[in-house]
Amino acid sequence: MDNSKTIAIISYITLIGWIVAIIMHSNNRSELGAFHLRQSLGLFISAIIFSFIPIIGWFLNIVIFAFIIVGLIYAAQEEKKTVPFVGDFYQSIFSSIN
Repeated sequence: MDNSKTIAIISYITLIGWIVAIIMHSNNRSELGAFHLRQSLGLFISAIIFSFIPIIGWFLNIVIFAFIIVGLIYAAQEEKKTVPFVGDFYQSIFSSIN
């Protein structure tokens, strides 16, 4: 398996996985890895923020979980597709991850 694909996949597997992926990425930079690191970081931060909002936030976290699965599938297929609705925003706000 390609190292950039591994980084992309691991970045979606919990926040600890994201930390491992960013460390791996610092040793072997790739556009695919950076793309999915930005996506997954945005999803994790959104999930943390939504977890403090009763009921609506919990529903939104279910949506975020679905987006994590979608991002994981894109990473496994080595595609640089943004997750629906918020992916472009995450790409722009976390553009410093490259």
